[in-house]
Amino acid sequence: MTRQLFELTGTDPARRFSPFCWRSRMALAHKGLEAEIIPWRFTENERLVAHGGKTVPILLDGDATLTDSWDIALHLERAYPDAPALFQGAPETYRFIAAWTDTVLSAGVARLIVSDIVALLGPKEAAYFTESREKRFGMPLAQVTAGREARLPEFRASLGPLRRTLTQQPFLGGAAPDYADYIVFGSFMWARIVSPLALLAPDDVVFAWRERLLDLHGGLARAVPAMEA
Repeated sequence: MTRQLFELTGTDPARRFSPFCWRSRMALAHKGLEAEIIPWRFTENERLVAHGGKTVPILLDGDATLTDSWDIALHLERAYPDAPALFQGAPETYRFIAAWTDTVLSAGVARLIVSDIVALLGPKEAAYFTESREKRFGMPLAQVTAGREARLPEFRASLGPLRRTLTQQPFLGGAAPDYADYIVFGSFMWARIVSPLALLAPDDVVFAWRERLLDLHGGLARAVPAMEA
C-alpha cells in the first residue's frame, strides 16, 4: 500500500512550507510511516477537488482519504494503534493548543513573514497569493510586514505560555514529543522555510525546543531547505 501526502510547495518542490502539512508530516514520522510526497501549488485546486478537498494536506492511505491535518492525526492514531501514540489521553484535550496556534501564534507569525512567501512562488501562484492575502489583510503585503524587526520583541513576549511550559519540560508532550509539539512546530517551520527573519533568540528555551524538533526523526525537518540562517 502506498500512502500519498499532498503538500504545499512553490517553485522548489523540496521547500514544502505549509504549517498544517508539517503537522501531518511529523505525525507520520512519529508513527514510523512513510508516504509519497505529492507537491501541490496554490492554483492547482482541481487536483484537490478530485479527492474531495480544498486545501492541503490531503492524505491518501489505502481506502481512506483525509482532507484536514486534525483528521489525518486522528486517522493515524486509529489505523496504527501499535505505533507510537500521537496523543496522551483523549485527542479532544489537544484542541486548545490547536486553537491557540491557529488564532494567536500563526497569526503573529504571518504578520512578520507573509511578504517573504511571494518570492518562492511561480508567477501565476505569486499573483494569486498576493491578491488573496492583500484582500485578507486589507493592505499591501509589504505594509503587513513593515517594521517587523521592531515588532519582534512583542512577538517573542507573546510566547510566554509556551516558554513557561518548556522551562519545566523538554517537550509540550512532556519527556517526549507528541502531537501538541507538532501542532506548534508547524508554525515555526513555516517561518524558517520562507523567511530570513529569526523569530527566536538563540538563548530562548523555545529556540532550544525548536532545535530538538528539527533533529527528530533523523533530522527530517532540518533537511528541508530553509531561508533562516
